[in-house]
Amino acid sequence: MREIRTEDAAGHILCHDITQIIKDEKKGVLFKKGHVVREEDIPALLSVGKEHLYVWEKKEGILHENEGAEILYRICAGPSMHGTEIKEGKIELVADEDGVLKIRREALVKVNSLGEMMIASRHGDFPVKKGDKLAGTRIIPLVIEQEKMDRAVEAAGSEPLFRILPYHHKKVGIVTTGSEVQKGLIQDTFTPVLKDKLGEYPSQVVGQTTPGDVKEQITEDILAFIREGADMVICSGGMSVDPDDRTPGAIKDTGARIVTYGAPVLPGAMLLLAYYEYEGRSIPILGLPGCVMYAKRTVFDLILPRIMADDEIKADEIAAFGEGGLCLNCEVCTFPNCGFGK
Repeated sequence: MREIRTEDAAGHILCHDITQIIKDEKKGVLFKKGHVVREEDIPALLSVGKEHLYVWEKKEGILHENEGAEILYRICAGPSMHGTEIKEGKIELVADEDGVLKIRREALVKVNSLGEMMIASRHGDFPVKKGDKLAGTRIIPLVIEQEKMDRAVEAAGSEPLFRILPYHHKKVGIVTTGSEVQKGLIQDTFTPVLKDKLGEYPSQVVGQTTPGDVKEQITEDILAFIREGADMVICSGGMSVDPDDRTPGAIKDTGARIVTYGAPVLPGAMLLLAYYEYEGRSIPILGLPGCVMYAKRTVFDLILPRIMADDEIKADEIAAFGEGGLCLNCEVCTFPNCGFGK
């Protein structure tokens, strides 16, 4: 491209969008890239402060910002998402279905570290809905060398940087512990909360038991749900270190693989997450602390979407919740559009 005086631009092709901003009224494209400037366009160009323009002169090995954005989009986009039309050299990625957004974080950092290009996204491992904006891509200058974009493709690798894991329908068994519930001394207010949260995803509660505080019975109830076809078992209550709280030991006695007992999250520090191998499936077993019953957002909200998408959670990922794991109990909750869990 080359720079010319706006007064001399008639007949030349713009190599970038010209933006017009009028306070409290509009921000939009006055003339799009590729527009052939006419004499009558010159006053409008001058009115937005464009005394000089860059006009396009195609050169071998040099790419326009739109071509650069298209390359970045191609290395980002996985299935179940699409790109918007290019606007001001930028392409945005939009979700085509509900699910959990997964990001190849190391590759994303590698591309963004190359300079003169950028990919900005929302946080990964969180739920997204169809129509949600996922990311935006563009190069920083108006033109860029083909060689630099080739390096971006190499840094990204062969797999897309972003993908959406769809939710799967799950049959859920609920084991409500505590002798006070079993004997009817108090009302079970935990299960309605669980059903409400599960109701946000494709799921079916197939049964509920109340084994009290008998560890052997809690273990048997968990295994019975699994044998009967449950895809997930949730144990509510009995998760503290009180001698009468038997749930952690009961889950361990099933033979399940314990991922963690405890999480650096408030509310939700006493979480237990385990997986039970049964007929070729890894079935999650959750021991949920009492805070899930009364706190608006807890560790359960951080892990449930991933469990519903069959995205196995590892111990180091739970440990990473420490930064961002403190819910601020805002008067107006905006989760997941906040810092909790990020």
